[in-house]
Amino acid sequence: MPLLQHALDTDLERLALDLIVPSLLDQGFFYVDNFLGDLVGHFVLDQVKELHNSGVLQDGQLAGPGRSCGISKRNIRGDKIAWVSGVERGCEAINILLTLIDKLVSHCIGRLGKSIIRERSKAMVACYPGNGTGYVKHVDNPNADGRCVTCIYYLNKNWKAEEHGGILRIFPEGKSYVADVEPLFDRLLFFWSDRRNPHAVLPSYATRYAITVWYFDSEERAEAKRRFSDLTASTQDQDRSTL
Repeated sequence: MPLLQHALDTDLERLALDLIVPSLLDQGFFYVDNFLGDLVGHFVLDQVKELHNSGVLQDGQLAGPGRSCGISKRNIRGDKIAWVSGVERGCEAINILLTLIDKLVSHCIGRLGKSIIRERSKAMVACYPGNGTGYVKHVDNPNADGRCVTCIYYLNKNWKAEEHGGILRIFPEGKSYVADVEPLFDRLLFFWSDRRNPHAVLPSYATRYAITVWYFDSEERAEAKRRFSDLTASTQDQDRSTL
């Protein structure tokens, strides 16, 4: 193994074992600054801006039936998003980011309570356009869909929360405080995806970029797929019975 690669893997393992795992188990979240460094971080930012400028990003959707009934969707969630795997043309730097996060999370496996992580989602590239929109208080995984750890990488140079807003506010379960995380350039954030961490994106008054991935608990994910399969089969049976 090349010396540089060995040093990188050692640093990632130390970060995972010494900081990420203890912080998740104790307070439910953790963030690290200067994750990629200025040069690579700028490459990622440039690619995200290109996705945005090319019109690939579409309005983020609300989960669950009837969530927006009688309420403007934009009043709940105002971001524009695109899903990427990292292998697409023009996403090479994003792929570097995802590879490093995957390596980092691999060192956490087996140390996050009962959760066993074997897969993750595609990356959600998101932009709040700076028109005062945000995302109201919510839980990423309220219904046991398998999402275990939420990981967000921020891309906002010279961000000033007092002027630009856009803070991610976490409401840790059972705690007497909230945690405000500014979406600063090259900051990487981890938190539990389930009901332990309700959170909100406060209104943003400048263009705000982030990349989010979710890591799945394998058992919960498998059970969620079984439920979906059973529900789909039941719906098909009902449809056939009405023919």
